[in-house]
Order: sequence, then C-alpha cells, then structure tokens
Amino acid sequence: MRSLSERGAAGYRAFLFLLAGFAAAMSVAGPASAGDWREVPLPPGFQVIVNELEGPVFADAEGRTLYEWPQHVLRNGYSGEAPGIPGCYGEPTTVTAGLMSPYPAGIPLPERDRRPACTALWPPVLASEQAEPVGDWSVLERRDGSRQWAYQEQPLYTSVRDRRPGDVLGGTRRRYRRDDPAYRVPVGPPPALPPGFAVKATSVGRMLTTASNDALYAFAEDTADSTACRGDCLQRWAPATAPALAAAQGDWSLLERSPGVRQWVFRGKPLYTHRLDRHSWSRQGSDVPGWSNVFLQPAPAVPASFTVQSTLAGNVLADSAGRTIYVYQCADDSQDQLACDHSDDTQVYRLAICGAGDPQRCLAHWPYVRAAAGEESPNRTWTIVAIDPLSGRFAAEDDPGALRVWAYRDRPVYTFERDKQPGDVHGGGIGEWRGMRNGLRAFWLRDDYMQGIL
Repeated sequence: MRSLSERGAAGYRAFLFLLAGFAAAMSVAGPASAGDWREVPLPPGFQVIVNELEGPVFADAEGRTLYEWPQHVLRNGYSGEAPGIPGCYGEPTTVTAGLMSPYPAGIPLPERDRRPACTALWPPVLASEQAEPVGDWSVLERRDGSRQWAYQEQPLYTSVRDRRPGDVLGGTRRRYRRDDPAYRVPVGPPPALPPGFAVKATSVGRMLTTASNDALYAFAEDTADSTACRGDCLQRWAPATAPALAAAQGDWSLLERSPGVRQWVFRGKPLYTHRLDRHSWSRQGSDVPGWSNVFLQPAPAVPASFTVQSTLAGNVLADSAGRTIYVYQCADDSQDQLACDHSDDTQVYRLAICGAGDPQRCLAHWPYVRAAAGEESPNRTWTIVAIDPLSGRFAAEDDPGALRVWAYRDRPVYTFERDKQPGDVHGGGIGEWRGMRNGLRAFWLRDDYMQGIL
C-alpha cells in the first residue's frame, strides 16, 4: 500500500486556479501530448510513457521508468556516475564517504546488517549480447562482464520504488544545487521546443522558460493573431521574438507584431518575458492582473481539502486548517548516495531529525497529515497510505494503530507543531543544509522571491 508573497489579490487568485487544475485558468497549459516531445530512435523493447508529474519518460517493455545518476560535485568530492562508467554495484557500502561536509569519511552507516546494495534499489537496465547502439543509446560493459544500456552515455537503471507502469517515484527532474546529494533523474526524450526555449520542472508543473532561465508569460487579452500589449505595456513586457528563419511547428506559431518583427506564440498565446523580474527563475510577472506563467503540463491536482497560504516568502501548500505542509528529504553520505526519504528506507535519519530518535517526540513535533474519512487519492502523485506511527513504515490499513495519511510521490507529508497560524513556516529547512540532505522543507508553490533556496 501507500506561501506567494502578498503581491495582490489577482496573483493570489491565479495560484488558486493552479491548484484547481490549471487548464480552466490557463489556456496555454494542458496535459502532455505526443507533440510535446521530439521523436528519437529507440532500441527494441523501449517506449515513451507520459507521467502526470514528470512528463514524457523512457521506459522498458514492462513500463518501468529509466533513470540516470549524473555525476554531481559535492563539498568534498563527486558522487554519481561519469559518462560511460557504471558506478552502481551489488556490494553494500557500510561507511560514509565524507562527501557532504562537515562529516568525515569512514563513519559507520546505520543498520549496516540490513543496508541494501545500490543495485538492490536500482537494478541496471541490462542489454542482451545481440543489442546494438541506436541513436543516443549505447551499450556499456559492467565490471562483471554484463552489458548495460546507456542514454547519452549515462548508464540506465530502473527503481524498485516504481510499482506500476508509468510510475516515477525513484527520482525527479526538479533542480538541485551544489550542496545537495547526487539524485537519480528520470530520462526522457527532448521537449519539442524551438531554439532558445527550455522546460523547468516545478512543484506546480513543467514551466516554459527561455534557455537562459527567464520565466515566460501570456497575457489574457492576447490571441494567436493579435496582441493587446503595445505602447507603455512594452516598458514592462518584452516579446519573445523569433529569428527570420523561424517556422511554425506543432503548438508553436508566429505573430508579426510589426514589419520584420515576429513573436513566438505557444498554444494560441504570444509569449513575453517580464522586464522587472529581478533574477532568473523569478515569476513576479504572474502577480500582474491578466498575466500568467506558461506550462507545457500542469502538476496533478492536490487533495481537495488542502489550502494555499501566503507567507512573507511565497505561497505554501497547507492542510485544511491552514497548517503548512512539509516534505521530508534525505540522502545518506555514502558513495552510492542512497535516498532515505521513503517509508521503505531506514527510518533512523528521519527519527533523528524529527525527535532525536524518539518516535513519540516525532509524532508530537511533526504530525502526519491525516486523511479524513471518505477522502480518496486524486491521482498517482497525491495518495493516501497507511503508516505504522511508531516505526514510520508502511502498514496494512487494518493494522491496529495504523494511520491513514497523505503522501506526495509515495512519501508521507507532515505539519509542524510550532506553526500556530496559517502562513507560519517555522519548520522550513530544519535539518542538514536547509533540509535538503536530511530534513524537512515546506511544500512551496511559489518561492522565487528567495531565488528558490528556501
């Protein structure tokens, strides 16, 4: 089994629309379709599946999502895999690697007698003796002589966390920084975008940006054939102009603003950047009435009982009483950087952070977000799971004492006992390096006012 700064009522309402499902509020957002990605050659037995959160991903014949483990620099070295060199094998690591300062190498890891090997959680995607390279797909030799598929030279794996075809519970495309662990990342085909554009994974959907990471916007009064943003409007909004040789493709068309000046149009809406955005990744332009960010694919709907609360730093997801919701994140400081944020993982790290090792203190300080009687999971991303409150592991629904709680990507979510008023975020970033290595982070729907580092 298993907030937005107070920038005006219009911006706040726009985020409520996002939670309601996006498509009704934003005509430029919609579910992913076959035209959202570029067709690439696939070896026999592989396919593309669209996940409701991560978009199109590569999968094997059984529908298991494929992941890479790209090399990532940490404070004291590298983790992950260099191109062409598999690094995930069957021998369990038992001591820390000292990659995540300030902890030195050689400290015994917890539960060493039960610690899984890397390949027990991340089975390699093996290739037959007859397999041949295709396009960006190649075959690597592992040190035991077996052959492993790679995409763009990165070795490929599946995740034991994925139980159904199309699940992407092992990793995410959300961005991370230098001091964060080396995460596993789902692999998929490139998006069908003209040059100069990119897609960024966010908590509210797969957002369209420029290649330099500037948010793109659409104006409610514009159409595919005309724009109402002229004159003084252009002092704040810069049209996303197209080069002379640009041609329409799929969801993309062109609008001639003036002789020789053409503007990109996506799903019927001309695109702009906001001149007053203070830095890359900013989304302040969506606070202006009539303007909204542009999404290739909206995030799945949150539970109907959840709310959105405004804080001084952004919009945060909250429960029905307005209490901020937190997610637990964890990866151990071993060479194989195994995650420890799932209820099937060791609970030693989480218990240490939330209650100094005492499950009862954890339950008091970080209560699970309980699902009310009659509530049902709205999708695969937000599910209701049964948890043994003392062990922190999954339980059967009819187990004595089992709690019925909400989970995001199969991980239970929490509130914090020191948050007394709606909009309080006193638990944000508790743990190692603001909660990214081992700790709890608020479920931000909008944190770009602090450059996404909350």
